[in-house]
Amino acid sequence: MIRRREFITLLGGAAVAWPLTARAQAERVRRVGVLQNFAADDSEGQVRLTAFGQGLQQLGWTVGRNLRIDYRWNAGDAERIRKSVADIVALSPDIILAAGGRNMTALQQANRTIPVVFVTISDPVSGGFVESMSHPGGNATGFSILEWSLSGKWLELLKQLVPQMTRVAVLRDSANPGGTGQLGAIQGVAPTLGVTVTPVGMRDAVEIERGLKDFARSPNGGLIVTSSILAEVNRDLIIALAARHRLPAIYPVRYLVGAGGLLSYGPDLVDQYRLAAGYVDRILKGEKAADLPVQAPTKYELVINLKTAKALGLEVPPSLLARADEVIE
Repeated sequence: MIRRREFITLLGGAAVAWPLTARAQAERVRRVGVLQNFAADDSEGQVRLTAFGQGLQQLGWTVGRNLRIDYRWNAGDAERIRKSVADIVALSPDIILAAGGRNMTALQQANRTIPVVFVTISDPVSGGFVESMSHPGGNATGFSILEWSLSGKWLELLKQLVPQMTRVAVLRDSANPGGTGQLGAIQGVAPTLGVTVTPVGMRDAVEIERGLKDFARSPNGGLIVTSSILAEVNRDLIIALAARHRLPAIYPVRYLVGAGGLLSYGPDLVDQYRLAAGYVDRILKGEKAADLPVQAPTKYELVINLKTAKALGLEVPPSLLARADEVIE
C-alpha cells in the first residue's frame, strides 16, 4: 500500500519518475549477516559497526532499499557464539561479516559456502581460515591485525619504558590460536631482554583477577595484554587491576589507553571495519572471496598515557615520546 506522501511524490514526478520508481522497486535487497564479538551495548562495538555501515553507505548500499543487515552479538562467550553462528547461517545471507578468531572458528565449522569477510583476526593462515594471505582459496577473506613479530615488539616497548622490569605476565586467550602465537613470539624475545614470561589465562574475570594477583606478589613485574575479544570485554577490570597492583601494562588496542591504560601499540581497528565494507561491496557485486587477498595493517600506532605513567611513578624516556603517534596528558 502506498502512503499519501509517497503517492504525491509519484504524481509530482510525472512520466520521469515512473521508470526510476519501477527500477527502485525491482532492485534486489541483499542480506548481510554480522557476527560481532562485543556485547550489544558495548560502545566500542557500536563505533566499529557504525564505521562498517558508513562504508557501505558510501558505496551505494542503503538499509531498507537494497540492503538488510542482521546482527548477532556474543561478547566472546562460547555458548552465545555457537548460537549466534547457527542463527546467522540459518538466515542464508548473501555474505557474512565476522569479527575475531572465536567467531571465525565456529563459523568455519558451520559454513563453507556463504562468503565471509573477517576483521580483527590475528593469523588467518594458522587459524585455518584461509590457505594463504595472497590467495585465500576458500569462502573467506578479510583483514588481519598483526604479525606474530608485533607481539615481541610489545615486550620491547614495555622494557624500554620500564628498564627494571625482569618479569612479565602475558594475558592471553588459550582457546584462540592467536593467543598461543602471540605468547610464543613474546617468549622468543624475552631471554634477550632479560625477562621471564608468565602466561595468565583470561577465560573469565575470576581467572584474570586471580592470575594477576598471584603474579603481582613479586616485584619488578609488567603486563602484556594480548589481542583478544576477552581482553576488550574485560578491559575495565584489567586496567583497574594493573593500577591496583602497580603493573606497567601495554595493550594491543589504542582506545584502552584512553580508558586509563599505560601504552598501546597496534593498528586502527575501526578502520578495518570501514575497509571491510569495500570487500563486502565487491563480493556482492560478483567477485569471489577466494580471489581477494587478506590485507594486513600498513601502520601500527604507539599511544602513551602520561597520566597513568605518573601514577605508576614512571618517567617516559624522550626517545619513546618522540616515537609516539599520540600522547595523552
